[in-house]
Amino acid sequence: MYVANHFSMSEPEIHQVLGAGGAADLVTAHDHGLVATFLPFVFDPDAGPHGSLIAHVARNNRQWIDPVIGEAMVIVHGPEHYISPRWMPSFAAHGQVVPTWNYLTVHAYGRLVAHDDAAWTERAVRRLTTVHEQATGREPYSVDQVPADYIERQLRAIVGIEVQLTRVEAKAKMSQNKMPDDVAGVVDGLRTEVGGDRAGATADWMQENSLPAAQRRAALLEEVARTHRR
Repeated sequence: MYVANHFSMSEPEIHQVLGAGGAADLVTAHDHGLVATFLPFVFDPDAGPHGSLIAHVARNNRQWIDPVIGEAMVIVHGPEHYISPRWMPSFAAHGQVVPTWNYLTVHAYGRLVAHDDAAWTERAVRRLTTVHEQATGREPYSVDQVPADYIERQLRAIVGIEVQLTRVEAKAKMSQNKMPDDVAGVVDGLRTEVGGDRAGATADWMQENSLPAAQRRAALLEEVARTHRR
């Protein structure tokens, strides 16, 4: 993935995205071609030097058993949204602004390991359930609320999988390279004109990360300009 320097992410930022949980695309290459499955996952930062992603697939999904060529890749999707030039003061000032798409994505690469083991898979299911139930904001559901024989039957139908990470590429293309007023205008446009969870998540990330980055960039450009004027 091409990542310009001003769109790169730090390791803590990457871990924050992975640790938030959610679902992602597991992509693998095989003799018969590429295969992709959209899966909920949890991130274990302590498993190996780069951590691991834990999930499970249906037993009938041959992605877990067919030999994989090279690395597996997990594509994690973060906040994203269309960005209108109308939201930026620069457009009103000189018109030299074009539409764009802001997004955050993490590409995690590693070794795909299948755990055809009911005990391992049950631990993975419990961990997945706990993490994602926390996001509901309600009294959490527990696997222990379900009859044990039913859980046993369900576990026979799935296989635990783990992507043991070897490298991670991440990109936050979130207007960090714009002037602060333009970033603030985009944040306001997303919140007041669009609204909703997707636009709100994009605006929140930009408010917390892009606006300070744009302010630091503007200060640096001003310092360089003052130096050249001397």
